[in-house]
Amino acid sequence: MPERLTLNDGSTIPQIGLGVWQVDPGTTVKVVRWGIEAGYRLIDTAEGYRNEEGVGEAIRAAGVPRAELFITSKLRNGAHQRDAALRAFDDTMQKLGIDQIDLFLVHWPVPSQGKYVEAWKTLVELRKAGRIKSVGVSNFNQDHLERIIGETGVTPTVNQIELHPRFQQRDKRDFHARHDIKIESWSPLGSGRLLADPTLEAIAKKHGKSVAQVIIRWHLQEGLIVIPKSNHQDRIAANFDVLDFALDGRDLETIRGMDSQDGRTGPDPATAAFLF
Repeated sequence: MPERLTLNDGSTIPQIGLGVWQVDPGTTVKVVRWGIEAGYRLIDTAEGYRNEEGVGEAIRAAGVPRAELFITSKLRNGAHQRDAALRAFDDTMQKLGIDQIDLFLVHWPVPSQGKYVEAWKTLVELRKAGRIKSVGVSNFNQDHLERIIGETGVTPTVNQIELHPRFQQRDKRDFHARHDIKIESWSPLGSGRLLADPTLEAIAKKHGKSVAQVIIRWHLQEGLIVIPKSNHQDRIAANFDVLDFALDGRDLETIRGMDSQDGRTGPDPATAAFLF
């Protein structure tokens, strides 16, 4: 089984998880079941994905003790006000069918809306009430992190950000390390754009692995939490099968050289203003 990383509140999180972003609600039960059968114990969903209900159904039917599973969801952007956040959280818990969630994140800061501190305070309140085990954020830049820490005294356990070999976010690593905030990589395969990259293909051939497996292994060796997503049972299993090899120093140096300032594939958190 993959390593579990210790968060700054003492909880532990599996280093490999199954992401369900863009997994159709109609197939979510099947996809999550395949993931649990393959060995995944971290399942990452969000209110905005509209598939929390399927995740809940899958984990109830999985035959795996609830204590072995680590379930993550995220607060939608349009519910940053306290009352709206409380209602949205109740809806999440009803759809998932659980009494306590392992990790709940503020999905995006939406700085133009100016309410992410209120959203963070509400998550902290829910954690104190015992409904959330660990609280964190997603897509927060350093200024957003500094503000919520400064105004509440509570440091997020996790910041889930876009991160992959073409967009390694190294300028953020030192701040996160100093504050013991674990980085969780979304779109870890570069939205699929890296799967035909010749540099990564050469490393994969050297190890007798797929490009996806090499990228996921890179995330693990970088100390990151990684949540690859697939709709295919064989790929879901293959993405988890990355513990029997290691990238060497030359591999890591080569991949480090792939980093690009314009490698982002998703929205910029500084300007993203969409509500859902």
